[in-house]
Amino acid sequence: MVTHVPAEAPGDERGALLAFVEAQRGAIRRSVLGLTEEQAAGRPVPSELSLSGLVKHVAEMELNWLRLAQRRPNEKQRSQETWADSFRLVGDETVPRMLDFWAEVAAETDTFIRHEVDSMDDTFPLPPAPWFPEDGRCSMRWLLVHLVEELARHAGHADILRESLDGRKALDLVAEDAG
Repeated sequence: MVTHVPAEAPGDERGALLAFVEAQRGAIRRSVLGLTEEQAAGRPVPSELSLSGLVKHVAEMELNWLRLAQRRPNEKQRSQETWADSFRLVGDETVPRMLDFWAEVAAETDTFIRHEVDSMDDTFPLPPAPWFPEDGRCSMRWLLVHLVEELARHAGHADILRESLDGRKALDLVAEDAG
């Protein structure tokens, strides 16, 4: 959904990129506004995706990229056996708990970029994987652009899922969230 995303200040690249990341986070958060756990877990289209699963996935995805950039182990690292669990709530997980977890990750991402990264040109290594170049590296700028890309892609999925569940469109949810 298109909304105006202002830069925090002229020439503030970090602020502008973080504002676009937050705008896409907001679109996904709003997609579960007012839904029950059962509705959020529903799959109204022929897909494995649910809104609660998308919330969990984007929270874990952002954490994974943050930990790579920080060069720290990811406490929620998925294996091939647990990959599918990153798209569905399991055990005692709930939408509010996932939103709280994601809010913590988002705050940590923002603090890291604003206060711990010296330059947006600073890089971090990519892990070995068939889809990454050998000895690949990414800049902090690339990280934020990639988060915008990933979140926006899933925000579009969330728009379709929500409208399929109850007919509510993104602009309806923006208005409701704004009060």
